[in-house]
Amino acid sequence: TQTRQTYDRGDGAVILPFDPERSTVLLVRQFRYPAYATGHREPLIEACAGLLDENDPETCIRKEAEEELGYRLKNVQRLFAPYMSPGSVTERLWFFVARYSPADRISDGGGAPEEGEDIEVLEMPLDEALAGIADGRIVDAKTIILIQHLKLNPIAP
Repeated sequence: TQTRQTYDRGDGAVILPFDPERSTVLLVRQFRYPAYATGHREPLIEACAGLLDENDPETCIRKEAEEELGYRLKNVQRLFAPYMSPGSVTERLWFFVARYSPADRISDGGGAPEEGEDIEVLEMPLDEALAGIADGRIVDAKTIILIQHLKLNPIAP
């Protein structure tokens, strides 16, 4: 007899906005207790993400981008939807990229305080994000996947 445990947290979506004119990406920095509990004392640098709830993946990620980043994104492109840890978690994560420009900003972002979110918005050059992977500043898997995907598959200006 085998015993198996599965954690069903629902599916999610994640996006990496990219400004091809300035070669910058939008990321967030936020406290993550599971990382803290295992020794990572700094807030994590991540791509904008959220759980689907009742929304389809694209609707979800557009809403999350407005709440967390403060940007209304156009031309959202779906990439793929892998299982993130299929040995124990049911979650599928829908990956997206989108172009953005400063003109797309609609607020300061920072998340939804009523959901307990306290998010810092980061805009950084793509090359700095890549360096952050190499030097250990960026350790979140979904974010690493998106940054490397963007480097391998550039969005033209």
